[in-house]
Order: sequence, then C-alpha cells, then structure tokens
Amino acid sequence: MHPLLTHLRGLAVYLLAWGLAGPALAALLHALGVAPLGWALPWAVPLCGVLAFVVLATYYPCRSRPFGVADWPAALRYRVGLVATLTTVMLGLAAAWDAAGALFGHADGWVGLGQRGLALLTAALLALLTLAVLAHDLLIAFQNTQAAAAREAQARLLARDMELQLLRLQIDPHFLFNSLNSISALTQLDPAAARAMAIDLAQFFRQTLDLAGRERIRLADELGLVTHYLAIERQRLGDKLATHIDAAPDALPALLPPLTLQPLVENALKHGLRPRDDGGLLSVQALVRDGWLHIAVRNPVPEPGDAPSNEAGLGLGLRNLRERLAAQYAGRARVHWGATPDGFAVEISLPFETTP
Repeated sequence: MHPLLTHLRGLAVYLLAWGLAGPALAALLHALGVAPLGWALPWAVPLCGVLAFVVLATYYPCRSRPFGVADWPAALRYRVGLVATLTTVMLGLAAAWDAAGALFGHADGWVGLGQRGLALLTAALLALLTLAVLAHDLLIAFQNTQAAAAREAQARLLARDMELQLLRLQIDPHFLFNSLNSISALTQLDPAAARAMAIDLAQFFRQTLDLAGRERIRLADELGLVTHYLAIERQRLGDKLATHIDAAPDALPALLPPLTLQPLVENALKHGLRPRDDGGLLSVQALVRDGWLHIAVRNPVPEPGDAPSNEAGLGLGLRNLRERLAAQYAGRARVHWGATPDGFAVEISLPFETTP
C-alpha cells in the first residue's frame, strides 16, 4: 500500500494540491488566450483529478521492480516504458476529453488542442511522470533502508535474547550439578575420565561465553562447542549416546550466528535420546551446495512407553530459532523440522558466507 494512503493528513494535502492544480491550469490557459476560463475549467479539473491518481499509482510498478534487486539496465528500461506508456494513455485521454467538448456545444473542443498544444502537453506529462517515478524510487530506497535497519535491530535483539536464554540454560544448576556429580563419581572409578570431563566442562563454558558475544562465527567453532557438550553428556549417558558428526571440509569456514547448532543438539538429547531406555544415535551433518550451507540434526524419539518430552518447549525453541535467523538473513534463511522414518530432524539452510 502506498504510504500516503495510510497518512490521512498527507493524503488530504496531496488531493488539495491537485484540486487547486486544475483551476490553476485553467487560469493559465485563459491567460494565454487558449480558451475562456469557463471552457478550460471543465477540461483541466477532471484531467488533473485523473493525473493525481496516476502519479500516485506509479509507486506500485516501481515497488515491483526496485533498483538493486533486478539488473539495473532492465529496471531502467522498465521505468522508461512505464513513463512512455502512461504519457501515451494520458495524451489520448486528454485529447478524447477535449474532443468531447463538442457534445456540449464547443465545436473545437473544450480548449482546442492542436499540434503545439499536444507537444507541450506531452513534454509536461513526460516531466511530471518522470519526477513521480524518481520520487517513488527515492521513497522506496528510504523504506528499504528503514526496513533493513529495523531488521538489524530486531536481529540484534533476538540474538541478545537468545544469548541470555542459552546462557541461562547452559549454566542451569541441574546441568552443572549433574556434571559435577558425574566428575565426583568418576574420580574414584576413573580419574582420567574425570579429568577429561572437567576439561570438557571448562572448555564448554569458556567457549559459550566467548562465542555468544560475536555476531558471526565459523561452523568449525560451533562444532567445537558441540563436541565439548557431547563429550560431557557421553560421560553421563555412557553407551546410551552415540554420535556422528559429518561436516564437509568446505563447510567448516562457513559463517553463522553463534549458538545456532548447539541448542539443536541440546534439544535432541533432552527431547529425543534421554527419555529412551536404549538411547540412540544423534547425527549432525553439514554441507555446502549451490551457494547454501545446509545443516541437519537428526535423533530418535521416545518410545510410547518412555518418559514424555516437552513438545511445547521444543516447538517454542525452534520457532524462536526460525525468527532469529529470518531476522538476521532478511528472510533468506530456512528452518524446517518434523518427523522422519528414524525419528526427528531439524534442517537449516543459510546463505554460504565465509567473510564477515
């Protein structure tokens, strides 16, 4: 919708200006001796009324083919054709309405447009419609700049909210206490394993705090965080947890928002593997194809007799992730999830970028 249509005061001023333009044009024609004022008014006022809406309507074609999205020569040709077409239509309408004056007793028409008059009218229409198109292009560029700034602000807000939520989850006393209890138990049974788990726990918290403060990180860094997290969980779950990480070498330098993958792995354990008596395989796959980074996290789901998972919490977390990525990538990111023959899968597609 044209912004002016949502601004009643601005629309009223715009219509008033065009309402005054009709009598002003008629007065000009009268002053130039082209036609009496009483004849010029019936021709000029309706013509300016139509022009008011034609000028306003040029916003929509400009919006459909903005500069910067399509190839600029094609966008320029589109605008030249638009101005030429609208000028031709308005010329035909002006000439037809002038000739209609004969129906009201004016044999030569309302103002008697001749070749000179048509030439002047053509030049005026070309100038007016060109200015309208340029003005709308500037308006659209301003709107796009505002929208980009709003998306960036929203992305930063969502990123900060996600960071705080994840830090609260990852420094959850239950997770920390369970990890410390496991380390305590292992100190008697397997001191080497206890030491390894303590190192993984320290590295996990250190990397979480470090990565959460960045705007983009490499997939390799995110996978490093996931590796420490899974190492801790593997000490707690034992043989119940089997993992498989398959990341193509060309995908490792890819940039993505921090803490995008790790929450998916955490959800896969919380809602999929832990409730199962026999555990299962958690797999992470990443590859690059056709300029896109594709990431998939797959896990089994609880059996009917196992403890139920919090499906509402899972869905909320995934929707938050979708909104976060949509804001940061201006709608180009895709997040899909759903049941598979082997359990449950979450798939993410992001534009492949390797430089900040």
